[in-house]
Amino acid sequence: MKSIKDRIEIIIGDITQIDTEAIVNAANKSLMGGGGVDGAIHRAAGQMLKEECRRLGGCETGEAKITNGYNLKAKYVIHTVGPVYRDGRHNEPELLRNCYENSLKLAIENNIKTIAFPSISKGAYGYPIKEAAPIAIKTVVDFLNRHSEIEKVIFVLFSQTDFDTYKRVLSEYI
Repeated sequence: MKSIKDRIEIIIGDITQIDTEAIVNAANKSLMGGGGVDGAIHRAAGQMLKEECRRLGGCETGEAKITNGYNLKAKYVIHTVGPVYRDGRHNEPELLRNCYENSLKLAIENNIKTIAFPSISKGAYGYPIKEAAPIAIKTVVDFLNRHSEIEKVIFVLFSQTDFDTYKRVLSEYI
């Protein structure tokens, strides 16, 4: 079996262009598209994604739901709703952990072996990168240690600062 180090990759890029079986959408509760990563995924996937999302009836914070990828390279989109950051003392860390954990569980349930994540809750939801990155990395590393089904997790980040932070945090865990 591959080591954890070989199963996690961190890149700067556009998640809509990633060639994995699934990409994760940092969605809002309606699942109907929005700004940032959510809007980009909806625009790239096309109208059929919105129609399928409409039938899902929304999603609660920390939960995850799956749709087809339509016009994306990825076959699936796993939508998860991250917490809006207030001060870190309103269950935000647990809810953020749940986003990663539930997305990975859904991947296994759907026989998905490769998955790409953005930095959930970091953008419009205001989660500080220095607090979000350790939660994301630790949750994924712990999950991969328990589940060999997932062969590759790619963190697709937007900026050099985010990339550097994730790389530094990953080096502390593996």
